[in-house]
Amino acid sequence: MQRIGVVGCSYRHASAEQVARFALPRATLELELPRLQAALQGAELLYLGTCNRVEVAFLLPEGVAPDVRPAVFQALTGRAPAPAEASASLRAWTGEAAIEHLFLVACGLDSAQAGEQEIYVQLRAAWEAARNAQVSGPVIDRVVSEALAMARHAHRLASHHAPSLADLAAERVSAHLGERPAQVALVGVSPMTRRCGMRLRERGLSVLVVNRSLQPAQELAAELGGRALSLESFRSAPPPDCAALICATGGTEPVLDAGALERLAGGARYAPLIVDFGLPPNVDPAQARAVRLERIGMDDLVRAAREDRVAHLLRLAPVRAAIDERLARLRSELAARAIGPQLAQLRTSFERIAAEEVERLLKSDLQHLDAGHRERLCGWAQTLAHRLAHLPLSGLRAAAEHASAEATEAFFREARLSRASRGSDTEELDGE
Repeated sequence: MQRIGVVGCSYRHASAEQVARFALPRATLELELPRLQAALQGAELLYLGTCNRVEVAFLLPEGVAPDVRPAVFQALTGRAPAPAEASASLRAWTGEAAIEHLFLVACGLDSAQAGEQEIYVQLRAAWEAARNAQVSGPVIDRVVSEALAMARHAHRLASHHAPSLADLAAERVSAHLGERPAQVALVGVSPMTRRCGMRLRERGLSVLVVNRSLQPAQELAAELGGRALSLESFRSAPPPDCAALICATGGTEPVLDAGALERLAGGARYAPLIVDFGLPPNVDPAQARAVRLERIGMDDLVRAAREDRVAHLLRLAPVRAAIDERLARLRSELAARAIGPQLAQLRTSFERIAAEEVERLLKSDLQHLDAGHRERLCGWAQTLAHRLAHLPLSGLRAAAEHASAEATEAFFREARLSRASRGSDTEELDGE
């Protein structure tokens, strides 16, 4: 279990600009993931990139040093970190703490807006990308599957009706517009723009969905009862009634350059408000200021969300309790899985020793027994071996769950069932 880990950077200890340094382009993600896996020496992994976090969950191969922050830093940024830079920039969790962190993330308890549900969709998409790139594996699949199942359970809890940063963005846009009839452009098709669009539609505002590819924009526009426009068309001629933009795309460069922003500011009836979820920013802050457009970025939204974070966390106490319960079950399962081959070998050793002793007796003191009695004696010996093995097997499962990996490994080493000798047919439990 100690080979499971999470390394990353989020709003909790870094600015949006600092988090953006580690973001991988969404368009080339499945090509980048094998390179990241190679940097972690073949680990199972999952890369999660959202508007305010970049994290890598992994299962390291045996023998790989557990602190992979320098390797992750270099793989994500393209340069080697300076001394101590990786440990200062990236947080790390290992073992059960890493699994707990993934559960908290999946349920929205680690989000800037505590309890938000968009992270569920983002985590599921990250898992799908990892599986498509063939960098995930059975353990990461199991842990992420449990995290998503925990999130679905959390969403069903009666107390789990949580706002999100998207709701906060919609409120800011509504306050900006007041009672004026206007149109809001959603730039990018993502969970954040979809939720913003739903909230704006509830307030009676019309939406314009803008995207590089027109078909996804048309599908979301149909869902929201709005219009669709390609990004290229919007850049060259934004509609005059566009009074606000909500941007959430996965590009690495601003989607609206200085010229597009100037056309947007000059042609609008009212000064448009820009809400930018982009990581890195979809709209350059300096360019927005140059044409006198107000821009609300991720850092602004996170600061606003933190004001009510404690109250939301208190409301989500039942979710926290449910996470603890599921973690206990998963801890037991993963611990048993980790030493499963050694437990099977231990049981086989008991059976072999019993069979050898019976065979010795049948060749000496009990050689007069007929075939029927011989068969019954062999069956009795096998049953006795199973029953005798049950006690140490049960104890070892409990030790694997609650003790360190070194403690269980010490037992197997003394029993000559260590990892180095696993698979041998010559071990004896007592070493004689």
